[in-house]
Amino acid sequence: MERLPGFRDFYPEPLPHPDVWSADARQYIFDQWRTVAKRYGFREYDGPPLEPLELFTTKSGEEIVGQLYNFKDKGDREISLRPEMTPTLARMVAAHERNYKKPIKWFAIPQLFRYERQQKGRLREHFQFNADLIGETDPAADAELIALLIDTLRGFGLTEADFVIRLSSRNAWQDFFKHGGGDHAHEYEFFQIIDKLERTPPAETEKKLSALGFSLANVTQFIEAGRPTAELENILQNLAARGLKDFIKVDYQVIRGLAYYTGVVFEAFDRKGEFRAIAGGGRYNNLVKLISGGKVGLAALGFGMGDVVLLELLKARGLLPKFDSPMDVFVLIEDEALRPISLRLVHDLRAAGYAVEYPLTPAKPDKQFKRAQELKVAYTARLENDAYVRIRNSKTRDEIVTGLSGAANHLG
Repeated sequence: MERLPGFRDFYPEPLPHPDVWSADARQYIFDQWRTVAKRYGFREYDGPPLEPLELFTTKSGEEIVGQLYNFKDKGDREISLRPEMTPTLARMVAAHERNYKKPIKWFAIPQLFRYERQQKGRLREHFQFNADLIGETDPAADAELIALLIDTLRGFGLTEADFVIRLSSRNAWQDFFKHGGGDHAHEYEFFQIIDKLERTPPAETEKKLSALGFSLANVTQFIEAGRPTAELENILQNLAARGLKDFIKVDYQVIRGLAYYTGVVFEAFDRKGEFRAIAGGGRYNNLVKLISGGKVGLAALGFGMGDVVLLELLKARGLLPKFDSPMDVFVLIEDEALRPISLRLVHDLRAAGYAVEYPLTPAKPDKQFKRAQELKVAYTARLENDAYVRIRNSKTRDEIVTGLSGAANHLG
């Protein structure tokens, strides 16, 4: 029985072969995401993996349906597996924002699903670190979120030589479009052209821009000049004060194709250009109002970082730790008459916080000891009788005999 295309199985280390996904590596990434987010004062939230289809079409239009796992449930409701987390967040915030002081700083690690063509760095499901800051319009909030993104990547051992945050602004492009005489009705079409500059042949881009009254030369000149707006300058100074200026580059080629971005946008890329964007986000000041039907209006910004590209990057840079998962103690049971008391020792050591393994069924002493070595335990423990236990340090080979009740005091 094969798994569905674009989905993954996660195995504990050691992996059966290099092409499968590591559950230990996934947990390592999750732990790092949580650690840095909490350090920045972000609180974790979550929502259902199934949502009304309308939640996503309200945000992105009917065209998104072709990218979704959507269906009618047994209650004849149109629903979908979530392709992203931000609409759920907007729905949740709109429902109870009065119960939370502003700004709201939340993060989540959802599993997301999209029915689209598989390619390098993109599957039909992935896990994603979402961090959002709601209820603050000042650029200091943008700087705070970008600093969180930078420190999250630094937490994995990546440096300014490994990645860069490309900072841009939809406001700057709106001004360019307006001053260039663009028709407001074609503004989103213009943004889509800019978003695909790197992936579209220049001749094709020139043709599309000309139809809107612009030239590729003028667009290229604007991008290459890279003059930060007052808003971006504020963010740059804020990040420089933190010692993070080497991670940032103003790059107007980043525009983010999603229609709901309203201001500052940014993407994280590896410096060598070997992978897709590591993360991306920006301002979406209208979404909460849109999802709430105009009842709640709150400024918002956020970013998403998927696990697929991040894991590929960490592997390529040799930054994943070894996932040996060593046990603390192996309790040897050489005398089956002492098994009941040995089980009590196992339970007491586990209750004290130690990872403990033991033979579930009778086994020869050499086989037990071999298993202890395979597990790379720090200690072995063996009952001498019904009152005393012999503890052996696997590294130093030092041994000590102690009473059962005090065994945990001689570990660590």
